[in-house]
Amino acid sequence: MKYVYFLGMLLMLFANCNGQKKQTTAVETSTPPAFRMVTIPNIFTEPADRAEYLMKHYWDNFDFADTTYLHFPEIAEQALVDYLDIMPYTSVAVVSLSIKDMLRKAEAEEKMFTYFTDLYEKYLYDPNSPMRNDEFYIPVLEMMLTSPATKEKIRPAHLLELAKRNRVGEKASDFTYTLANGQKATLHSIRSEYTLLFFYNPDCRNCQEVSEQLQASLSIRHLLEDKKLAILAVYPDQDLKAWRNYLLHLPKEWINSYDAATRIQDEEIYDLKAIPTLYLLDKDKAVLLKDPTFEALENYLLQIP
Repeated sequence: MKYVYFLGMLLMLFANCNGQKKQTTAVETSTPPAFRMVTIPNIFTEPADRAEYLMKHYWDNFDFADTTYLHFPEIAEQALVDYLDIMPYTSVAVVSLSIKDMLRKAEAEEKMFTYFTDLYEKYLYDPNSPMRNDEFYIPVLEMMLTSPATKEKIRPAHLLELAKRNRVGEKASDFTYTLANGQKATLHSIRSEYTLLFFYNPDCRNCQEVSEQLQASLSIRHLLEDKKLAILAVYPDQDLKAWRNYLLHLPKEWINSYDAATRIQDEEIYDLKAIPTLYLLDKDKAVLLKDPTFEALENYLLQIP
């Protein structure tokens, strides 16, 4: 930002020194706008209260009608990233209200609404984003479906339907899996304090990396040894030859299976926007973690006594 300002000053000086008539340049008319952070009142001393106040008032000083921000992602996009960083420190309900309020303000300028909804998808939905979070993305999709600023609504409607499946706190969808010997069983029939669902593909490099991380994890190893955790590794596709060849790379103490009916993919029982995908379930098969990163999974498991 300082560099752009300095460059603008140099251009102005150059024009004046050469005795030319001063020309209006894109640099001069595109002065980077500032993002002014709100001040948290001193009465809020608890971290949770301060986070909630920030979520509710974060965008108070932001002019959504100023499309100049679109040309300076180091300001507008960074402001959104900092906003997303606050979300885990408050409730989903507060986050939802805050996001919807923010996007209502953004509706005043269609370009701004599109700009921010695209950024929300980049950070909250993209499978490569470490900040991905369906619960936080749901209010974005809900706003897109009700806003006149959204021209095409088929895709967000479909994404919303998927995001609302197997939500944290809800019972995970049951399905039948098949073992290498042909034996069949269901997810809900697994008796374990915790169940880790690991959807993978044998030819997927990221799957191999996550598999190696799971196998190297001391916390997972201890939970498996103590019979507190069951790992159900599921291949949801149809190339059984590739799957059988890959079984040697998976621990025998895991439940290594495939979806013979391919219902998981065909009926989109689980949102496999990317492979691998992890789900951590409790003993009643309620979802504790949905599509977490390995680091988030590890941090959660470390808290289990």
